Amino acid sequence: MTHEFLPPEQWYEQLPSLYAAASALITDADDRVLVVKPNYRDYWNLPGGFVDRNESPHDACARELREELGLDVAVGELLVIDWVPELEPRPRPLTGWMFDGGTFAPDRIAAIRIQEDELDDHAFVTVERAAELLPSTVAPRVPAALRARAEGRTVYLPRD
Repeated sequence: MTHEFLPPEQWYEQLPSLYAAASALITDADDRVLVVKPNYRDYWNLPGGFVDRNESPHDACARELREELGLDVAVGELLVIDWVPELEPRPRPLTGWMFDGGTFAPDRIAAIRIQEDELDDHAFVTVERAAELLPSTVAPRVPAALRARAEGRTVYLPRD
């Protein structure tokens, strides 16, 4: 029995595609979580953003933190990988990569300079408050990331 294989361009064309976003878990000394308020959304989010074409999620996280917070953050280990099915208006599934952005000391927090053309505000909030502020597709990443950081591992969050 012989197999006929599709030419590479046809093979790759028929594979599913998805979006990728990268964010960071940044906490303060009281284990409060940094959230940011985009001026183009009616909800808060984690610092980070979409991964550009041919950019690694780790590099995207570092770039987004530099852009949004005005800081070079040493992005650490992957804490959470999250798969979110397509949801209106997003026509494709999304993978959310959440890295360890570390614990900021007071002087580091004071050095944050948000990107005013994209963000209205930022705050360090409790995990409970983060669950209220963040979209339901993002909120589960926070307790999972805190658990992953404490246990020195990565957590996968599957979705239905």
